[in-house]
Amino acid sequence: MKLSEVKKLLNADVIFGEEMIDQIEVETAFASDLLSDVLAYSKENALFLTGLTNPQVIRTVEVLDLVGVVFVRGKVPQMETVELAKRKGIPLLRTKCIMFESCGRLYGAGVKASRIMVD
Repeated sequence: MKLSEVKKLLNADVIFGEEMIDQIEVETAFASDLLSDVLAYSKENALFLTGLTNPQVIRTVEVLDLVGVVFVRGKVPQMETVELAKRKGIPLLRTKCIMFESCGRLYGAGVKASRIMVD
């Protein structure tokens, strides 16, 4: 599904990247508030859902080549985070849904987990 469909599904606001959301395809997602888990378990091209708002989120997305970030629980990213995302061309969305609900809606719409189990 397109990132624009994720926006509708999660009733999300686009913080940055409105012009990109119709072109970005979302097939998998990874959700966590631990960046170490994202680094250890997420795979490239996944959409990242988190409640973290600091610039390290963008650095992690960049390192893993993820397609964008959805801030859950109505979290507002720090200005430094938004500015870094703009420089890197990483779209940012924000939803008032909690992480569990966000993941459930995406899964129900066909978005798969970036990784199902760990070893």
